[in-house]
Amino acid sequence: MSAAGAVRVRPHQPGADIALIECGLGVHDAPLSTAFVCVGDEISTEGEEGFLRGHGTQVVDGKLVATVCGVVERVNKLIYVKTLNSRYNAEQGDVIVGRVAEISGKAWRVDLKSRQESKLLLSAVHLPGGVQRRRNAEDELNMRFFFREGDLISAEIQSVHGDGSVALHTRSAKYGKLTHGQLVEVPPNLIKRQKQHFHTLEALGVELIIGCNGLVWVAPLRADRVAAEIGMDAKEAASEATATGPPPSKAQLEVVCRMANAVRVLTRLYMPVYPASIMAVYEAAMDDNVELRDMLEPDFLAVVVKQEAQRRSSAMQE
Repeated sequence: MSAAGAVRVRPHQPGADIALIECGLGVHDAPLSTAFVCVGDEISTEGEEGFLRGHGTQVVDGKLVATVCGVVERVNKLIYVKTLNSRYNAEQGDVIVGRVAEISGKAWRVDLKSRQESKLLLSAVHLPGGVQRRRNAEDELNMRFFFREGDLISAEIQSVHGDGSVALHTRSAKYGKLTHGQLVEVPPNLIKRQKQHFHTLEALGVELIIGCNGLVWVAPLRADRVAAEIGMDAKEAASEATATGPPPSKAQLEVVCRMANAVRVLTRLYMPVYPASIMAVYEAAMDDNVELRDMLEPDFLAVVVKQEAQRRSSAMQE
């Protein structure tokens, strides 16, 4: 096997990333207000008379102990444990990326990596060309023409019912099936909620969909996405989407892989994932001429941590 095609095996080093973060940020001795705890660890309540026991805590033999792994948070007299890696809780209006798991009746069941069951009704999908009409029996027979089992889709949370089930919709041309890209899974609590979760980076030829459920989609920029940005109507955008264009170039695919690795770097370092942070990691790799395969190596992770430490220091001075 040639050197270029060799598979690189990285040794597993438990706690290496956390040690690297602590070294870069200078937080070896975290204060009690931000202490990490595991199940069964005692939480100090010294000097806090009349404290309120919150989520993730329990009083055992007169001592406050943690029932989940996470960070101890204190708000006035309330003490609770915020979990580091919890499952996604759907909220109305969230943009999500999910995978079609099953077709049943007049709905698709979509896996959101959540504890709640989610469905996309046939009446809630965007018809080709933006046609507005009632769905009929023929549409029900041709449901696999829209989405098949295993397809990745982008959608929006339409409503969350009282029993915990989630209703989705794709009534806009920007939602729908996702192809020819990379899917990166991150903890949902690292996703920074913003007004826009669809981002087109025309200079790089890349589109980003940052799902609130922790699934991030990185792909070459599609023609219909550009059409939507310049205000083209639904029919014209649909024709642009169906038109067969040239395949992505090698340079464009490399940019997609670099952006996906930037998301993975932020995940490894437990940093918030949003467009500005992703671009900061991408630009740091380009400025230092870091190879694509070396972006997840400890040397570059240390560079990102140092850059974040400098940013926080300057922000505190301001």
